[in-house]
Amino acid sequence: MAFSMTTTKCPFLNKFSLSFLNHYSNVLLNNFLNKCPHMNKVRLLSSDFPIEPRFVQQQQQQQQQQQQITINNNNSTTTTAGHEQQQQQRQQQHGGYEQQQQHSKPKNHPMEGDVSQCPFFDIFKPTLQKASDNVVQDICEVKNMANVQNEFHYERFFIDQIMKKKKDHSYRVFKKVARDAKNFPYANEFSNVNDDDHHHHQRNDENNKRIQVWCSNDYMGITTHPDVKQAIIDAVEKYGSGSGGTRNISGNTPCHYELEEELARLHEKESALIFTSCFVANDSTLYTLGKLLPGCHIFSDAGNHASMIQGIRNSGATKHIFRSCDPVHLEELLKNVDYSLPKIVAFETVHSMSGDIAPVEVLCDVAHRYNALTFIDEVHAVGLYGEHGAGIGQRDGVVDKMDIISGTLGKAYGNVGGYIAGNRNFVDMIRSYAAGFIFTTSLPPTVLKGAITAIKILKGPEGQMLRKMHQEKVSYFKQCLKKYGIPQLDSKSHIIPIPIGNPYLSNWICNELMSQYGHYVQAINYPTVRKGEERLRIAPSPIHSYEMIDRFIQDFVQVYKRAGLFNIKQNWTSPTCSYCNKLWKIGLDSVPCGMDKKCPLYVSC
Repeated sequence: MAFSMTTTKCPFLNKFSLSFLNHYSNVLLNNFLNKCPHMNKVRLLSSDFPIEPRFVQQQQQQQQQQQQITINNNNSTTTTAGHEQQQQQRQQQHGGYEQQQQHSKPKNHPMEGDVSQCPFFDIFKPTLQKASDNVVQDICEVKNMANVQNEFHYERFFIDQIMKKKKDHSYRVFKKVARDAKNFPYANEFSNVNDDDHHHHQRNDENNKRIQVWCSNDYMGITTHPDVKQAIIDAVEKYGSGSGGTRNISGNTPCHYELEEELARLHEKESALIFTSCFVANDSTLYTLGKLLPGCHIFSDAGNHASMIQGIRNSGATKHIFRSCDPVHLEELLKNVDYSLPKIVAFETVHSMSGDIAPVEVLCDVAHRYNALTFIDEVHAVGLYGEHGAGIGQRDGVVDKMDIISGTLGKAYGNVGGYIAGNRNFVDMIRSYAAGFIFTTSLPPTVLKGAITAIKILKGPEGQMLRKMHQEKVSYFKQCLKKYGIPQLDSKSHIIPIPIGNPYLSNWICNELMSQYGHYVQAINYPTVRKGEERLRIAPSPIHSYEMIDRFIQDFVQVYKRAGLFNIKQNWTSPTCSYCNKLWKIGLDSVPCGMDKKCPLYVSC
């Protein structure tokens, strides 16, 4: 492996796991191949670049030394002097670097000796700070987990699974944020407070940090609307805190019917059904459809949410994945399935991590041409688009072409829960068969009344004004990023993704914005997005002022500059290898290069 050879020589790369280097080799090689003498040896693996004889001889000498060390280790009569000789050989083999590490341990920063000379540090120097205790690799007492015959070690298995997440930097550490119900979009941040001290600090407001939230899905700030809060207060006084059971057993109230009727009117459908979350709504509905429809084929957009993917997979229906927002590819797949078989085309209108908006009408027309039902997720669109906030379908005037609509009572509507809307018989079938609806406690009246009030507000003149302000603030934010040369994905929606391409940097930038400037932005890393496509996801609201946006942009530019990202070549607009011009193949078992062995950037896993 290319990196396995270079890392033994490079004191900087040796600090990273081989898995990380393989997955992010494109970033390292594209930017530092010609700068670093150790990384440049990757070229030696290519058939187009002759291997220097001195390098071959050096490798052979190292192998002979390692073989001799192994023989000496296996010799039970090895003397103390021989052991010392082995240590000297190892130190000579590694250029004395191990000895340097033992006698020169940095106290405040992991940059001394040979490491400080690495050109890669010019970019990553600001990010090398003390890691959170939550992400430091666990130290396990393996001796306490000695193998016992025919015994499965559950604790070791759990630790191993957690360590996998920590090693590939996909382990999540949640921010502890208490939003301010009287001052949106402000909040107090408690991430540095110990769990045992939460009650004390919440009561006395000591050692917390005042921040502005830029990543909330409370897109319209409706959670702090006085009418919504009052509706919830009135409901808890009248009905109590909970629903009391499932919809079938004592948990079915007039509030449930009132909300379902409101949702059906909003989407111009005959009926609607409420679920405890939109994850459950998507999962249960697609699972039930795929299970009940005989010989069903489901065509799923490649960018679909995990809730849709899970429902489709668990249903056992034959699935087909079409390229995201691509009606041409969808039609190619539909052509190959018998017209008489039941089919479902499932996609989202607004994609939450890219900001893409699907061509709803074209996708619906293609689906209906081949006798397929459309299942359309409007989760990131309801309340935000359309004359009355019904979503992209209403904005584009194509609601009649949308057979099944799913949405959320969270996000723009500021509460919690999910729903589907469609014709009466379809909704009744899901009500009768979907386990995710039947066997769970129903939403409480407090949530239902809050959601009803929020929907009515966003349907009316105030909602129309908020949507107009929202689009203006989003447009202004995007213009500011462009002005300062900050790259952004080509989002047509209110979601603003800023590509970073590295989990270290995305996390570091967010931590710097929070700790130094009081801005809360969340890093989006694998598995939410593919490795190499890490990003920041920003969602300005209509309540954010232009002054807030200006201040955020100024602070963000400073952090972005310190991270060195102005110097890193971005490949987001052209996802191909810069040398061989082949498409990257990013996955768990491959690296982003075009995988052409003649390419000097090729690295085999």
